[in-house]
Amino acid sequence: MNFSSIPAMFIEVCKRYGNTRTAFKFKKNGKYIGINHIELCDMVEKVALGLMELGIHKGDRVGIMSENRIEWVISSLAINSIGGIDVPIFPILTSKQAEFIYSDCEASAIIVSNNFQLNKVLQFKDSLPSLRQIIVMNEEFDSKDVFVKSFTGLMARAEEIKTPEERRAIFIEQISKIKPDDLLTLIYTSGTTGNPKGVMLTHRNLLANIRGSLDVLGSFENDTSLSYLPLCHTYERMAGFYTLLYSGCPIALAESIETISSNIIELKPSIITTVPKLLETIKKKIFAGMDREKSSKKKVFNWAIDVGVKYVRLKQNNKSSIVNLAQYKLADKLVFSKIREKMGGNIRAFLCGGAALPDDVYEFFLAVGITVLQGYGLTENSPVIAVNNFDDNEIGTNGSVLPNLEVRIAEDGEILVKGPSVMKGYWNDPIATKEAIDEDGWLYTGDIGVFTKKNHLKITDRKKNIFVSSGGKNIAPQPIENLLSQSKYIEHCVLIGDNREYITALLTPNFEQLKSLAEDFKIEYKVEDELIANTMIIRHIQKDIDYLQKDLSKFEKVRRFQILSKPFTVDGGELSPKMSIKRHIVQNKYQDMIEMMYN
Repeated sequence: MNFSSIPAMFIEVCKRYGNTRTAFKFKKNGKYIGINHIELCDMVEKVALGLMELGIHKGDRVGIMSENRIEWVISSLAINSIGGIDVPIFPILTSKQAEFIYSDCEASAIIVSNNFQLNKVLQFKDSLPSLRQIIVMNEEFDSKDVFVKSFTGLMARAEEIKTPEERRAIFIEQISKIKPDDLLTLIYTSGTTGNPKGVMLTHRNLLANIRGSLDVLGSFENDTSLSYLPLCHTYERMAGFYTLLYSGCPIALAESIETISSNIIELKPSIITTVPKLLETIKKKIFAGMDREKSSKKKVFNWAIDVGVKYVRLKQNNKSSIVNLAQYKLADKLVFSKIREKMGGNIRAFLCGGAALPDDVYEFFLAVGITVLQGYGLTENSPVIAVNNFDDNEIGTNGSVLPNLEVRIAEDGEILVKGPSVMKGYWNDPIATKEAIDEDGWLYTGDIGVFTKKNHLKITDRKKNIFVSSGGKNIAPQPIENLLSQSKYIEHCVLIGDNREYITALLTPNFEQLKSLAEDFKIEYKVEDELIANTMIIRHIQKDIDYLQKDLSKFEKVRRFQILSKPFTVDGGELSPKMSIKRHIVQNKYQDMIEMMYN
């Protein structure tokens, strides 16, 4: 695997497979249809030349605001093929959040999926001087703005101007001009200060990570995959898109997160890249479904799970038991085979990243005969650093370090990584770049870890104050805490959300303001504690919070909160002498209350 760029790799893959196999599958008019590599290459070529005709040049930043769909794939490959730098963002981001990102990178064009995304861009178009073109994937949209053009019109533009032979020659020529250290993409990730930073990833970065991952995991040429994670997420882009595309693995795009279950049954994939949330949900549904069954059936199920977990634990310690093996075979026949069948019957492995996978979930899937391979990485490393493999899969760890990377543990326990997949730096932010990468090229991950006896990397804590939700989203808590603390009724706010499905908060109130509110509402009370339990006051604080977080993305918003009866103090241990909140102390102290918000 020796390519100078991702588009060069793409061209080689298209030559290798031609029309002999499916490249992508996607839903159209209620049915999955497929396109082969020749068809995909032709569409990428037309969009690439269409962008050139609109004045997009090498080095220009082009945004992508879209849900997963085949046009996302085509757009990204087309932008990169002319030397452009794609800047994809989560489609759930607000207009203000999108404006910050595209102003920061001075985007020349933005490709959006539909009218909803278009309207977000139109809200800030006039305040973004660099923006020259807006392209809409859907045919129908509500705008007569001269800036706005259709995706099919972009392709037609290329067809009208050039012959097929001329188009191909120009296309190949543009790809040949791309150098390994040219920027491929800008991925904006949350920073501790709140404003996202643009991670600069080059063609060399992504190609190195693909190569290292394949060296550990082997080829996926005989697999079929289902892709549901956002393609703007670095993990899905590298593992679920580029790596599988290179291997010749057909990639089916899930309709949405809500349709994954039906899509799995319909498509029967063998490989799925995922985050822990999906696996946790599947396990919960299986157990919830069993709770509704007869006691005799539940008894057999629980027996099988116990046998399977024991089997996995013995195997983890390189041990075995003749009795357990016989029981496991029976459990597989009676229970586990049926579970696998309900999940399509063909899954070879879930490749799991983005957040820590709970050990009980890990054990459950291995017990039922479905391999889960947990890995670890971060956007700044393109992203994979370590991953378990089919022959060496240790529960509770993130596997072995990729062979083309170096990892060492600093004196304070922080994981440092060095190698060809480490980012070029942060866009227009030399100070942050210098803080992240030292003079010797070591990237400071912000995570604390150790190596196990098997030389597997294990994450033990998070040094940097960034949450990773169970859905794989990076969330900076401090800016949100500061935002909610703007409410006159809130003294301190501590967000909870690391490895959780959604964000919650612990609040200490300003009792003086609550007393004033009680007077306004004519609420009678004997002690202050009655105020924090009053439904009218709670409802009023909820309205305040909803207003303050109206411009946040859905995954950043506080869904539930608890009001504490005691303030945070230095003597109580919640505050440092500098009056900063000791997050771990607060979480440990109010653990029961936190768990109530997730039940």
